[in-house]
Amino acid sequence: MDLKRTNPGLYYLQRTLFYLLVIVIAVYLLFPFLWAVLTSFRGSGDLFLPPLQFIQAPTTLSNYAQVFANPSFQRGLLFSLIVAVGSVLVSLLFGSFAAYALGRFRFKGKQLIMYIILAVSVFPQIAVLGGLFTLIRTFELFNNPLGLILSYLIFTIPFTVWVLTSFVRDIPGELEEAALVDGASPLQTLFKVLFPVMMPALVTTGLLAFINAWNEYLFALTFTSSNRTVPVVIANYSGASQYDQPWGPIMAASIVVTIPLIALVLIFQRNIVSGLTAGAVKG
Repeated sequence: MDLKRTNPGLYYLQRTLFYLLVIVIAVYLLFPFLWAVLTSFRGSGDLFLPPLQFIQAPTTLSNYAQVFANPSFQRGLLFSLIVAVGSVLVSLLFGSFAAYALGRFRFKGKQLIMYIILAVSVFPQIAVLGGLFTLIRTFELFNNPLGLILSYLIFTIPFTVWVLTSFVRDIPGELEEAALVDGASPLQTLFKVLFPVMMPALVTTGLLAFINAWNEYLFALTFTSSNRTVPVVIANYSGASQYDQPWGPIMAASIVVTIPLIALVLIFQRNIVSGLTAGAVKG
């Protein structure tokens, strides 16, 4: 039944309420980020002005200049990039093999393994912090990017395996059968046939794992003392005195750290959206 023709008043009321709800949700989600952007372009003396005066205050780039001139922030960016990229590459490598085995082969204990992976993925970080600290100290990986990469695998690999396993199950079996008929081995089938089809899922899981590793704070704070990641560096920002809280530089650093994530989403949005539900066999 066409509500627009039968009851146009109710139809336009529903559309109006729907768009009002969308606007309210958008404002609620975007307002903190927009306020952080405004704060990053305001001087220290303007931060405690009334809202209208704060919005109309003159723009300055001194906060960004201070952030980029900070050696700790520069090292933190490099260290975070190394740790996040390393975590993503390792988790995708092992996660792909595990997802292929769990999604394609039948063996005893398969469901139990999946439930264990799911349980590990939802386990709180603080619960495993003590055991991880003992391992990191035993293997002398304190202040080492390898130590953070290995610790981040606790939450990146379970997520990667779970998502990729669901995707592998939906890949038509005709692709593997055709590859096996042509004489391909299971590894050749995985690398030359399934990996190209899994590319949208690999991009999606890799991007989400990168975001989690890039923003992680607790492990980075615990397992490092000098080679800090960006979130820890930002949290340790200090002002000219113990009573001075540099909100402007903190917001500027936060915006700088967020820009790479937004850029990655914009670059790979086509890969993320397209192909996830598309069939792999034509005809």
